[in-house]
Amino acid sequence: MASPGRAAPGGVPADRSAELHAELAPPLALLEQTEAEARSVRERADSAAAARLHEAGALAETIVAEAREEARRTRAAAAERSRRAAEGAAAELLAEAEREATAVRDRARSRTPKLTARALALVRADIMAEPNPPPAPRAGS
Repeated sequence: MASPGRAAPGGVPADRSAELHAELAPPLALLEQTEAEARSVRERADSAAAARLHEAGALAETIVAEAREEARRTRAAAAERSRRAAEGAAAELLAEAEREATAVRDRARSRTPKLTARALALVRADIMAEPNPPPAPRAGS
């Protein structure tokens, strides 16, 4: 209830609350409109931030997947280089072993006639040095 104040023209007391309401209604309406716009801007910003966060997550997943694939290719290439190096080393060792085996065979071939002749001479000398051996007993005699 309003208290009577100064008299308005015609002797009616002035309604201060109606005057304040009439005076403050336009700025308050503008404030409400500004608050609504701020809420709208905040909602759009939240939505844009969520979209950017989602895009960043998807981009991060793509980058990680590409990095993993690159790492797999790098490991495969390193393994291939190691395999080739090992095959090269094995081939070199095999070639060296074949050369050594050939050298041993060649030495054996060159020594065989002399060793055979020497062994034959020793056997002949041994046979000649023995007196005639008694005949071997026959089975059933």
